[in-house]
Amino acid sequence: MDYLVNLSLLAPDPELDARIRGAAVTIRRALAPELELVTGWVRQTFSPGWSSETTVAFSRQPVSCFLATRDSKLVGFAVYDAIARGFFGPTGVDEAARGAGIGHALLLATLLDMRVMGYGYAIIGDVGPSEFYERTVGARQIPDSEPGVYAGLLKNLD
Repeated sequence: MDYLVNLSLLAPDPELDARIRGAAVTIRRALAPELELVTGWVRQTFSPGWSSETTVAFSRQPVSCFLATRDSKLVGFAVYDAIARGFFGPTGVDEAARGAGIGHALLLATLLDMRVMGYGYAIIGDVGPSEFYERTVGARQIPDSEPGVYAGLLKNLD
């Protein structure tokens, strides 16, 4: 199922920012020279498909990939405009770093950047943890979007 987020309703979250700073995590846009480092990490930590989508995000200008780092080490990522224009994802946080709000911070930073780039809405394709997206950014199901754009597009590759 795909979800829709109204970007005009989002705002920075000072409490989340303080929580992230307290965890010694930095959220920032990726830099072009980090392509191999980031895509290799995504491939090893998550999947080759997500690594491919992250490569697409690095081809955008500006780069549409955000990183979470702690002690100069990558602990999370989020991208947009990878599978299709206006789509958020994929995103992931290293298992050992989960529970600190990093995923929420990456999501919010990425969606706010999409708004700055002129998007009014973002689509989150083939949502897994729907409750998380509903709670954190007010995402709503898109009727008749089953099985989701990912499954629909990727089935043709088999």
